[in-house]
Amino acid sequence: MGAPVSPAAYEALVARLRQAGCVWAEEEARLLMAAGGGPQRLAGLVDRRVAGEPLEYLLGWAEFCGERIDVDPGVFVPRARTALLVSAAVRVTGPAASVVELCCGSGAISRVLARRLAAPRLLAAVDVDPAAVACARRNLAAVGAPVFVGDLFDPLPVAWRGRLDLVVANAPYVPTAAMALLPPEARRYESAAALDGGPDGLAVLRRLAAAAPDWLAPGGHLLVEVGQGQVDRFRAVLTEVGLTPSVVRDEASDAIAMLGRYPDDVAGGRYEN
Repeated sequence: MGAPVSPAAYEALVARLRQAGCVWAEEEARLLMAAGGGPQRLAGLVDRRVAGEPLEYLLGWAEFCGERIDVDPGVFVPRARTALLVSAAVRVTGPAASVVELCCGSGAISRVLARRLAAPRLLAAVDVDPAAVACARRNLAAVGAPVFVGDLFDPLPVAWRGRLDLVVANAPYVPTAAMALLPPEARRYESAAALDGGPDGLAVLRRLAAAAPDWLAPGGHLLVEVGQGQVDRFRAVLTEVGLTPSVVRDEASDAIAMLGRYPDDVAGGRYEN
């Protein structure tokens, strides 16, 4: 039950959020009011939001591809742009596929793929951050997907080598020098390890690409999100490790995903070679 708020108090709350720079102030006000607790708790939530704390941490959840995903403080908040990874994964993954999400954060991608893929034979997730793993385990418990703690492929069973149809990852890709340019919500509250991709943003993605061929089944795909200006460099990385690169874009969200297929080109769809 949300805190009872008069129309005048609601308008004042919206005005305060808007003044603090909240673009969707009306929607945020409604969500905060519905979060439960009395007026004192609501006032505390609003104070924290005005101070810049991500709305998702205050609510304890984020909406992603129609799913309500638990999000704990410090865990990477799933972005709407990452929905491109989900749609690309569905397009290139056949029935009864074996799928692993690396750098999973809250496990949002795996949670949605569990609903959208045709009876995946295997679905699992990995993150190096124990806090993210704890969060992902809650989100994936209902779909029966295990979540491992460790660096990239390291904690996966050796028996899975050469058998994965899809490895998907929203790995960190922000260049270190650009971290200071991120919105304060991300810079101050989210884990830097989930955002900072090293000098050119590709440090983790290079390691991921180098290891992927050992784990992918013939015809399997590595699927990752990259930033503007990183496409050509990561295309070269994928080619160097023996994966055939393709690009898929969502102009509406300004999102870019890159695929590396082992061993052949991706066929069909709106892809750039």
